[in-house]
Amino acid sequence: MAAAGHAGFPGGALCRQLLLTLAILTAACDACKTVTLHVPSKLDAEKFIGRVNLKECFKSANAIHSSDPDFQILEDGSVYTTNAILLSSEKRTFTISLANTENQEEKTVLVLLERQTKKRHSQEKVLRRSKRRWAPIPCSVPENSLGPFPLFLQQIQSDTAQNYTIYYSIRGPGVDREPLNLFYVERDTGNLFCTRPVDREQYESFELVAFATTPDGYTPELPLPLVIRIEDENDNYPIFTETTYIFAVSENCRIGTTVGQVCATDKDEPDTLHTRLKYSIIEQLPASPVVFSMHPTTGVITTSSSQLDREVFDKYQLKIKVQDMDGQYFGLQTTSACVINIVDVNDNLPTFTRSSYVTSVEENRIDVEILRVTVEDKDLINTANWRANFTILKGNENGNFKIVTDPKTNEGVLCVVKPLNYEEKQQVTLQIGAVNEAPYSGSSRSAMNTATVTVNVQNQDEGPECSPAVQTVRIKENAPVGTQSSGYKAYDPDTRSSSGIRYKKLNDPQGWVTINENSGSVTTFRSLDREAETIRNGMYNVTVLATDKDGRTCTGILGIILEDVNDNGPSIPKRQVIICKPVMSSAEIVAVDPDEPIHGPPFDFSLEQVPNSDIYRMWRLTKINDTAARLSYQNDPQFGQYTVPIRVTDRLGQSLVTQVNVVVCDCVTENDCNLRISPQTGNNRGIMLGKWAILAILLGIALLFCILFTLVCGASGAAKKPKVFPDDLAQQNLIVSNTEAPGDDRVCSTNGFSAHTVGSSAQGICGTMGSGVKGRGQETIEMVKGGHQTLESCRGAGQHHTLESCKGGGQHTLDSCRGGQVEVENCKYAHSEWYSFTQPRLGEESIRGHTLIKN
Repeated sequence: MAAAGHAGFPGGALCRQLLLTLAILTAACDACKTVTLHVPSKLDAEKFIGRVNLKECFKSANAIHSSDPDFQILEDGSVYTTNAILLSSEKRTFTISLANTENQEEKTVLVLLERQTKKRHSQEKVLRRSKRRWAPIPCSVPENSLGPFPLFLQQIQSDTAQNYTIYYSIRGPGVDREPLNLFYVERDTGNLFCTRPVDREQYESFELVAFATTPDGYTPELPLPLVIRIEDENDNYPIFTETTYIFAVSENCRIGTTVGQVCATDKDEPDTLHTRLKYSIIEQLPASPVVFSMHPTTGVITTSSSQLDREVFDKYQLKIKVQDMDGQYFGLQTTSACVINIVDVNDNLPTFTRSSYVTSVEENRIDVEILRVTVEDKDLINTANWRANFTILKGNENGNFKIVTDPKTNEGVLCVVKPLNYEEKQQVTLQIGAVNEAPYSGSSRSAMNTATVTVNVQNQDEGPECSPAVQTVRIKENAPVGTQSSGYKAYDPDTRSSSGIRYKKLNDPQGWVTINENSGSVTTFRSLDREAETIRNGMYNVTVLATDKDGRTCTGILGIILEDVNDNGPSIPKRQVIICKPVMSSAEIVAVDPDEPIHGPPFDFSLEQVPNSDIYRMWRLTKINDTAARLSYQNDPQFGQYTVPIRVTDRLGQSLVTQVNVVVCDCVTENDCNLRISPQTGNNRGIMLGKWAILAILLGIALLFCILFTLVCGASGAAKKPKVFPDDLAQQNLIVSNTEAPGDDRVCSTNGFSAHTVGSSAQGICGTMGSGVKGRGQETIEMVKGGHQTLESCRGAGQHHTLESCKGGGQHTLDSCRGGQVEVENCKYAHSEWYSFTQPRLGEESIRGHTLIKN
C-alpha cells in the first residue's frame, strides 16, 4: 500500500482532487486528521489493511472507537477488518473516535478507503512474486556478552524497498515489553541491535515481530516473526540437592548393595556439556578399608566390600563431588558430605558370664526369686538384637521353675513357681539357655549359649499333707442310716503316717454323713438319694479339714460316689398334650427315668384301666422307640379334655402311672387351640359354648334383672300409706326436679320386709322421694302441692334410681338403665319370697289406681 499522492502514482490529478475534497470534509467535520488507505475491492475478515498514527492527533487517548462495525482499531493504530467486505463503490469512509475519559476530551480521525485500480493491484502482485528477503532469519545472542554495545545482530530487509520507501520496526518482549529496550532496529536500514548483556537462565529466547511499512502507513509485507535465541554459557555451578546426605546400610551386607543416591542440578542449558554431570567420592573416613563406590552418572552409592561390621565402625563419612562438562578438568564442580550409618544385625549371641551356678531354696516355697544370671552381647544395646530371652532346657519337667528377663538389666531371673518337696528330691539340676529376641543371623554353628544351675532343696518342718486332694468312696443310694465307709486320709510328709491326725467336716451340703475325728471314716446320717438336685454326675462332695498335733492343717475333698438303685419308675414329664383333630389323630408321649441307664429304657407303655371307664375303647398306644409311644384316639371323640392314665415300666419292672391330660381341639396348630374346658374323666364329653350362646345367656340374665327391679319398685310404691288428698286435687301437678339441694319430701317405708330380721338389725326398703340429686346421675320426682307420689322410670344412660336397704347402717344400690346394664347388689331373697310379697300389693295398687281414675 502507499499513501495518497505518492510520487509517480498514476492518476495524480484525481488524487489531488480527492485530497481537496477530504480537506473540505475535515473542516466541516472538525476532524483532527484524515487518512486515506488503498485497499482491494474484496477484503477478508480479520485482515490487516493499514495503520493510522493516532498519537499525532491525540497522545493521551485511552478510549478508541470505530464508527463502522466492520473495522477494528487497535491501540497502535492498526486497522483490521472484523467481517468480509466487498467495496461496491470506489470510496468508503469511517471515523475513529479518540477520547480521554478523565478530562472528557474527544477527537476524531477520518479514514477514507479507496479501492485500488487494476494497474496498482498488478504492481503489488509483481512485487509479491519477486520478494526474496522478507523471511524469518536465524538469530542468536551470546549469553553474558561483553559487547561492545549496541551489539549488531542481524539485518532485516524487504524486497519491496526497491519500489517503496520502507520503514522497519519491531515489537515484542525485549522491545516494548519487559525487558524493555533490550533490542532495537534501525528504521531505514533494518539493522537489529542488542543493547546490553542477557542471562539465558532468565530469558532463553525472545519472540519478536518485525514490520515493513511505507511512510504513509501502507504495509506491503506481512508481519515477520523473528526469534532471537540466547546462546548458553557455562556460568552456573552444579549444586547438590542437599548439603549433607544421610544413608543407612546393614552390616555384613553383600557387595553391590545400594546405600543411597545423590543428585545435583545445573541451571545451564539442558542436554549440553554445560549440564552433563559426573559424580565421584573424593574422601572416606575412616579411610581403610574402602567399602563404598559411586556410579559416575547416576550418583548411586553401593558397597564395594562385605566387611562392614557395626561393632568395628558404626558410621562412615564421605566427601563427594559433582562436576559438569562431563567431568573434564575445566568443568565447574561442587562438593557435599555424606554420612552412612551401619545398621546393627544380630550377629552376636548373648553369652553367660559363668558356665555354672549354685543356689538353694526351702521346700514348699513358691513365687520366690532364687537366682540372677548375667549375659554379655556385643550388639546394639536396648535393641531386639541385644535383649536376651532365657529358657530352661532340662531339669524342669515338673514345672517347678520359671526364668524371665529383667528388662532393665537384661539379666535372667530364676523363680520357683511350684513348691518343691524335700522328701521327694533334695537337689535339682537345671540347664538354661539364652537367645536374643531377634533371630540370629551370624555365622556361628551354635545358635544358643547354655549354663548349668544346681538348686539345693532345704528341708522344712511341715504340716499334714492332703494327697491326693480329692479322694473317693462308693456308697449305694438309699443305704441304711449308719452305713460306714472308709473316708479321707491325710499323711505326715516326713513320716508318711496318718497317726495323730484329726479330721473334721468343713462342708456337707445335705448333712448326709458324719466323719470320724480320729480315722476319717464316714457314716451315713441320712438316706442318700442319687437323684437329688444337688448331685452332679452321681457324686456327692464333702470338704474335710485335717489337723496335726501342732495345729497345722490341710484341706481335701471326699467324693462319695452314689451307686444307683432302681428306685424310680419312668415318668412322663409333659402332663398335657394337644391333638388338633382336623390335622392329626395322635400325640407323642415321651418318658424319662432319673435312674442310671442300666435301670432305664427300653420302656413299656400301657393304658391303666379305671373302673367304669371306656379308656380302651377311646384310646390306643403304639410304641415308637425305647423311650416314646404314640397315643391315638378311636371312635371319633368329641372336642374336649380327657384324662388318660398311662403306665410306663422300665427294663427291670419298675413302673409308674402318669395321668396325662389330652385336649382334643378344633385347631391347626397347638397355639391355635383356645378351647375353654373343665377337667373331665375319660368317659365324659367336654361341652363347648360358642360366643353367641354366651352372649344370649348374658342378655337373658340382664332382662331378668330388669323385670326384678321393676317389681321391687312397684312393691315399694304399694307399701306407702295413702295420704289424705286435699280438696284442690285438680290443681296438683307432678313436676320433675333436678335441683342439687336435698329434697324436703322423703318417704321411708319400713313395712316392706320388717318381718325378716338378721340378728338384731332390721331390713327395709327406703324409697327416696322429693329432690333428685343430679350431681351423681340420679333422678327422683318432687311432689308439688300435694301428696300424690309417682316413681318415674329411667330416661337415659347414666341416670340411676336408688333402692336403699337399711341393714345395719349399710346401703345397697340397685343401678338400672346404665347403657342397657342392670346390676343388683346384696339381694338375699329368693324368688318365692319376692312373689309372695309383691302379688298382694300389686293387686291393692291396681285397685287404688282404678279408684283414683274413677273419681
